[in-house]
Amino acid sequence: MIYDDIKHFNKQFEYEPKVENATKLKKFKKFLVVGMGGSHLAADILKSWKPDIDIVVWNDYGLPPLKDVKERLLIANSYSGKTEETIDSLNAAKAHHVSSAVISTGGKLIGLAQKHKLPYVQMPDLHMQPRMALGLNLRGLLALMGDKSWLNETLELAKELHPARHEIGGKALAKRLYGSVPIIYASLKNQSVAYNWKIKFNETGKTPAFMNVFPELNHNEMTSFDVKLRTATLSKNFHFIFLKDIDDDKRIIRRMNILEKLLFDRGFKVEALFMQGKNRLQKIFNSLNLADWTAYHTALQYGVEPEQVPMVEEFKKLMVPRG
Repeated sequence: MIYDDIKHFNKQFEYEPKVENATKLKKFKKFLVVGMGGSHLAADILKSWKPDIDIVVWNDYGLPPLKDVKERLLIANSYSGKTEETIDSLNAAKAHHVSSAVISTGGKLIGLAQKHKLPYVQMPDLHMQPRMALGLNLRGLLALMGDKSWLNETLELAKELHPARHEIGGKALAKRLYGSVPIIYASLKNQSVAYNWKIKFNETGKTPAFMNVFPELNHNEMTSFDVKLRTATLSKNFHFIFLKDIDDDKRIIRRMNILEKLLFDRGFKVEALFMQGKNRLQKIFNSLNLADWTAYHTALQYGVEPEQVPMVEEFKKLMVPRG
């Protein structure tokens, strides 16, 4: 199933989201997207793609302490529609008279949207994990934000992306990473891309993975890899992946190149991956296609199931109050 989800990911951008209760949807210039796990990844990507959009991503209970919260459209985003934190945020929004909308495949969230006559987008339930529904989710968010030009831009990805072409590269990268813990580094501009890479290793590959961004990491994290005899065993299994973008600030590019050499000289495995595409969107999603394949083949190498997240499900069951 997940193999097909990755291979045909571009088809998600053909999805035409329909806004229900559309007459209740007012025009906003500021947004607050509430979501957990894979259900906030699309909003993260949107911030990287359109940095001029005033959008806050909230992944916690309740509402963030924003003075302008009532000037924003809160979009409660949960693929399953059952996410505890997101439902709590939507209820808090209603209690505080914050304008709200919903995007989900169903569950309690859609029920609340229908009950309170909120604008909502009900995505098709393709029985995939939330992290794999990034295209559907992004287009649903854009529909609620109300800019048709953004929807048209993402529609182009249906024919411009070719996920199957990245499988060979992903499989080869997984092989090079075998036995290592991936550390993904990128510019602040590409933070959401690096974070998505991390999540795919965690959830699909079932391996630890970590990420950070330039230039901040040059002022703290990198010093932990100035390995000495007594600390060598702590980081010997790290494999660094640099997500490089020719459109990054030249000073960031220089920082990446210098740190890459410093790590290599200290005996670490270092991988430089250049983000490729005709525009910003293509660069983002070509990189994430490669991440999907790499994580998928990582799972196969370790003999683990790549799609489900059993520990998450176990945790959710333990969270249910016992009467």
